Amino acid sequence: RRQCYFAMAVFLFIALHSLINYHHLYMQNFKRLVLKNGLRLILVPRKEALATTVSVSVEAGSKYETKEINGLSHFLEHMCFKGTTNRPKQIDIVSELDSLGAQYNAMTGMETTSYYAKAKKDSFDKILEIVADMYLNPIFPAEEIEKEKGVIIGEINMYEDLPQRRVQEFFMELLYGDQPAGWSIAGRKEVIERLNREDFIKYRAKHYLPPSTVLIIAGGFEPSEAVKKVKMYFDKMPAGVKGAKPKVREEQKQPQELVSFKETDQTHVVLGFRAFGIFDERKYALDLLADILGGSMSSRLFQKVRDEMGAGYYVNASTDFYNDHGIIAMSAGIHHEKVEPVIKAALAEFRRLKDEKIGNDELKRGKDHLTGNLFLAVETSDELGSFYGSQEIMGLPLQTPEEIADKIQKVTAEEIQAVAKDLFLEEQLNLALIGPFRDKSFSDILKV
Repeated sequence: RRQCYFAMAVFLFIALHSLINYHHLYMQNFKRLVLKNGLRLILVPRKEALATTVSVSVEAGSKYETKEINGLSHFLEHMCFKGTTNRPKQIDIVSELDSLGAQYNAMTGMETTSYYAKAKKDSFDKILEIVADMYLNPIFPAEEIEKEKGVIIGEINMYEDLPQRRVQEFFMELLYGDQPAGWSIAGRKEVIERLNREDFIKYRAKHYLPPSTVLIIAGGFEPSEAVKKVKMYFDKMPAGVKGAKPKVREEQKQPQELVSFKETDQTHVVLGFRAFGIFDERKYALDLLADILGGSMSSRLFQKVRDEMGAGYYVNASTDFYNDHGIIAMSAGIHHEKVEPVIKAALAEFRRLKDEKIGNDELKRGKDHLTGNLFLAVETSDELGSFYGSQEIMGLPLQTPEEIADKIQKVTAEEIQAVAKDLFLEEQLNLALIGPFRDKSFSDILKV
């Protein structure tokens, strides 16, 4: 019997030790490397994955632009698909990716631009080579630039025809005015028309540099082989002096509104406040606040605006964090005749978050919803790569989903109330609205 107990104890010790080691490996199953030229490489291998994603991000976006080249970051992203030294035409790039059954795209934001391709894992070598070619060797054919101007202007026109999207741009314009943070990422049509090949070459030489570049590989691949191939393509990337972006100016002393007339079938509203940047640890409390306010069908605003008032179809709340500024806002599409009641109801919920602590049940539901969504979001190789890559390109210390979930779970009701009191100030309130209202002001109800 003594031997039996001893054997059982040994078994339990080994099992527990293995479980701890497995958990540790899972928690730390990514690797960060820096090449000699300063380019950062993030490897997130998953042996069980059927697909692999290769993504490259650069510290270049609309906040790095001047007024004379507003929209160039986004335009340049388009042009990387228009031909390289190894694939002179767009069809050479896209047909090769399509023949792999790959998913691929690119996106431009205020502070970063990213390119990616995702394919079955035995196509890893090829998608790495193609993404590297697009990023390192674009040729910017002058005739393609002229043709693509029509595409870019068509994209701008499309956004102007989408009031649900356009009102978000108006909100940023209202907050930040005539500075890069307040400009459209797509740019202005008259600027797009003036851009030439030399503008692309100069801008790329100023920003697409090794220290401002992050390459992310996630999914099914062999890490040591991947590092060799990455070095083969990126080691010789030319150096340069990185162009800086101006610090965002925050200037507001009273509630602001921007009401844009458009004959829409519903009124689109964004209502919110200035917040802090991405390095502020209060972001976990604010994310949780936004989720409780309007992050799900059981959230306060969804229940109030949609289920109780029947005032419209979509309603949500969210945060946006940048390097040196941020926002917390609710958005909704509202029946025209219910605009004022909905704005008042939303403001009442903002006030309530300042005046009352969130109850235990609602707090737990918000935490579980937020962390549950976090884990669901990193199930695929592209989202897993984006999770780590977005942290690195923003200059954050890399955290696993488990570590972030732990920070969310530790947020208290007192911390949520404190951040609400800090941010939900009447002089920091902003309303952007698109609807069939001429010479209409809502300033008399903008009170918290």
